[in-house]
Amino acid sequence: MSTAAAVPIDRLLYKPEEAAEVLALGRSTIYELMAEGTLRYVKRGRSRRIRRSDLEAYVNSLEPISH
Repeated sequence: MSTAAAVPIDRLLYKPEEAAEVLALGRSTIYELMAEGTLRYVKRGRSRRIRRSDLEAYVNSLEPISH
């Protein structure tokens, strides 16, 4: 029996639920961002996937709030 921790996979594509976890946002928020075109995604059949580069672009587009 191995006690080593599983190494996380550096994914290129994320399911919306996985993207929500990565961004620490709710699943419905991810779907809203996709629907309004703020978060780009690719579609293969009925499946939607979000590229890692599109997640990074979304985060980089966020403006920090200055007080």
